[in-house]
Amino acid sequence: MEIGEDRSDLEKEGEEEEEDSVFDLLRDRFRLSAISIAEAEAKRNGMEILEPIVACIADLAFKYTGQLAKDLELFAQHAGRKSVKMEDVIVSAHRNEHLAAVLMSFRNKLKAKEPQSERKRKKGSRKEDKATDSVVHVPDA
Repeated sequence: MEIGEDRSDLEKEGEEEEEDSVFDLLRDRFRLSAISIAEAEAKRNGMEILEPIVACIADLAFKYTGQLAKDLELFAQHAGRKSVKMEDVIVSAHRNEHLAAVLMSFRNKLKAKEPQSERKRKKGSRKEDKATDSVVHVPDA
């Protein structure tokens, strides 16, 4: 084995460890947020929630979010895109009618707030484009 090969293996291991630490950090922050939300909702509804239940909810929410991210990535790839769009998120909620309705309402509110100039405009037909390209201006002699 050459020295260059050893170094690339070490670099790969270092990158994997860094990815793992970032993953662990994101997972822990997600869980803390989920726990905070669950406790706040329990308090708002005048209920108590046991810590093992809160931890279970946080773990389930994290696993669900991971699966949702994979699904969204697949929806975007299926549509031939490299990025996820709002429509992908709405499609992912098709089994939960209430959630799909909330997401559609949210999308419509965002579209209503969007300035007219930033909205995509439909392009004219190809015939119109060709007609304007073929016009020749003749100066008066």
